Amino acid sequence: MSPIWKHGFHVLALVFSTILAPAVHAAPQQGIAMYGDPALPSGFTHLPYANPTAPRGGQIRFGESGSFDSLNPWILNGRPAQGIALYVAESLMARSIDEPFTLYGLLAESIETDDARSWVEFTLRPGARFSDGNPVTVEDVIWSYETLGTQGHPRYQTAWRKVAKIEQTGPRSLRITFTEPDRELALLMGMRPVLEKAQWQGRDFSADTQTVPIGSGPYTVSRIDMGRFIELKRNPDWWGKDLPINVGRYNIDTMRWDYFGDGGVVFEAFKGGEIDTFRETNAAKWARDYDFPAVRDGRVVKEDIPHHRPSGITGLVMNTRLPVFQDWRVREAMTLAFNFEFISRTLTGGAEPRITSYFANSDLAMRPGPAEGRVAALLDPFRAELPPGTIEGYALPVSDGTPLNRANNRKAIRLLEDAGWQVDGAGILRNGAGVPLTFEIVLPQGASETRAIVDIYTEALRRLGIVPRVTTVDDAQFQMRKNSYDFGMTWMVLSLSLSPGNEQMLYWGSRGVTEPGSRNLMGMDSPAAEAMIRAMLEAESSEDFTAAVQALDRILTAGRYVIPIWYAPISRIAHIRELHFPERLPLYGDWPGFQPEVWWYEAEQQQ
Repeated sequence: MSPIWKHGFHVLALVFSTILAPAVHAAPQQGIAMYGDPALPSGFTHLPYANPTAPRGGQIRFGESGSFDSLNPWILNGRPAQGIALYVAESLMARSIDEPFTLYGLLAESIETDDARSWVEFTLRPGARFSDGNPVTVEDVIWSYETLGTQGHPRYQTAWRKVAKIEQTGPRSLRITFTEPDRELALLMGMRPVLEKAQWQGRDFSADTQTVPIGSGPYTVSRIDMGRFIELKRNPDWWGKDLPINVGRYNIDTMRWDYFGDGGVVFEAFKGGEIDTFRETNAAKWARDYDFPAVRDGRVVKEDIPHHRPSGITGLVMNTRLPVFQDWRVREAMTLAFNFEFISRTLTGGAEPRITSYFANSDLAMRPGPAEGRVAALLDPFRAELPPGTIEGYALPVSDGTPLNRANNRKAIRLLEDAGWQVDGAGILRNGAGVPLTFEIVLPQGASETRAIVDIYTEALRRLGIVPRVTTVDDAQFQMRKNSYDFGMTWMVLSLSLSPGNEQMLYWGSRGVTEPGSRNLMGMDSPAAEAMIRAMLEAESSEDFTAAVQALDRILTAGRYVIPIWYAPISRIAHIRELHFPERLPLYGDWPGFQPEVWWYEAEQQQ
């Protein structure tokens, strides 16, 4: 067995040993895990997936489709540039992507909490500095948390509503007290970006998109051409470069993101040598389109990188804020009309498995058949309001793979008739008031694979008497229309982790029905879903936590809100041969924290 992939076969042992370890007690600790203790001992020298002897220097150039108009990634306004959130600013704690959810001290030298996690206290490292040389203070932390919680993106506001108070407890320490039971909050409070209060005085943080942020992280912004490119330089005076959590990370001197019209142009730029790495999401293209000269002569290398994270959800989401999609029978009919087997074979050669639920590819996924045990007990109080299949068992429809998909279309027609829709003499599906069943599908420019999927799908819908409008908009408009829920259907991509928590309320909570900028694109308003999220947050054992996630997965999947496509159990990355990554891969595989954080640049003559 190759040592590169050997790690994948023992990650579950690590997961369970972490979950079943003793609980964290109220004493200063180097780190914190969602359940049990951190896997790494006190005094560890580097993260297991980082190479402590990696050389430093060189550059990496990325390509992005679309554009950007903001340098403030922490607010709802604008499309932020890449890089700033991850590499310019830092948080009190840093996440290890080799464990389900564990944090180790970064700006903070220690974390302390009680067994109930009703409060959390952090103590700052005395040497922590912003890139302008000013120390990171407790005042900066408190200002950052209060500002993000009240003026920042909705993803920060959800957890902030559960904060009773935040206060300084010593020259370098602060304590946050919570209003309700939620075991994840202690970790979330360690992951907020810490900004320099002095820089933002006299500025409107909620609206300012043009200020170059000052952070304490490994990189600073060196060059910007708004909308076209952003370049970051590694800070040689970075205060944290010798911390064990950072050894073997942030090895590359210059990182640059160039923006292109669409994904096809990005790929052509990669082939032409204008960028250094490219992630391929289409298995058929991976097999077919990577025979260009740079691959043949070894200047470009292809990598298949496995992971053990959930599939998440990718596909067409239906907006239940619109009357047409409020009936589950209509949503099921839309799913039946989606000929996955034919579309997958046509566009990818059938190379990728279908997403069968939101947490597929993990132990958190709902089980086939009726709900049992703890899952059934959690769902039972909501039995009357849940759509059919939630408790009894639900699976996505399977077609015969032929272009006409006749059997599933007949089922779809019966469901639509039951919901009050009939085909008129002209072949148009209408309700009792004579209103046709139509809606707008909003897509981003340049998403050629997405457009190909939608073109096949809309042709199938026309055979049912449904004629949707397909609208393609530029990147900025697409983001704006998603934020304001201005669509009938749109393309949804949502990654999920092995430790879902408070962010699930942003994804599926009822506030997102009306409040802009949530991930609740479908507009679901489900007391049952919110109850499962609360059960996840209050769970004190891995068994209770898993049951709550599996129950939530059932509610989401049987809700028929998204028509899912396929997922890749591996990441496919092509890159120039001068770029390298460690042999030891982390649990999450190619996840934020992998490329470029633990990669390095090493020219051939240096090897």
